[in-house]
Amino acid sequence: MKLYSIHDPEFASYGMPLPGGYDFSRFISILNAITEAPSDKVIYVPDDKRLSSAIPGLDLRDRLFGGLDIQVGYCNGSNTKLNCLECHRGLEVLVAADDVILLLAHKSEMVDNRLNTDAVKAFYVPKGEAVLYYETTMHYAPCRVDGPFRTAIILFKGTNTEKPRITEKNSEDQILFARNKWLIAHPDAPEVNDGAVIGLDGKNLDVLIDLD
Repeated sequence: MKLYSIHDPEFASYGMPLPGGYDFSRFISILNAITEAPSDKVIYVPDDKRLSSAIPGLDLRDRLFGGLDIQVGYCNGSNTKLNCLECHRGLEVLVAADDVILLLAHKSEMVDNRLNTDAVKAFYVPKGEAVLYYETTMHYAPCRVDGPFRTAIILFKGTNTEKPRITEKNSEDQILFARNKWLIAHPDAPEVNDGAVIGLDGKNLDVLIDLD
């Protein structure tokens, strides 16, 4: 698997590096100061008020999300495997306090809740940069480069919180895993034990093994 940069043309259909006009230096300083980054697991907090009240949190809400309510949380730790892919209604922003690798696929490549991991591409995000995922981009936890990572995750408010109670009426309903979170898992993923639907065929990609 080739490692691309988020600045390469190959990334254009998945999202974009955030354009100029956003200063994440103070944001990253707060992220480093208040959040832990375990060396043996990944932790995710959907919303942290200390981050959401920081600039450019409000600036992002009003300019990038068009004024709609957002949550600013974080995904930190150490991870090297794909494990799952998820998508949301609406965009997502990731701010990298450390170098990370993203494993991404297009939602259109999923058929009947199944996707072959051969379709997944890897993208490098340099420390200090931010990236926007489009709604049609399937993604999951970042992968580490040199050690544990810290990343801020900005989404529409309520995303990744408690799953709504629904009556399943179509195949997409079957993979609703949390609020505004549709997810498929590899058979080897720990999330299967939490009820995630198996939908990833092929190898559970590992950046330590599978990158060229």
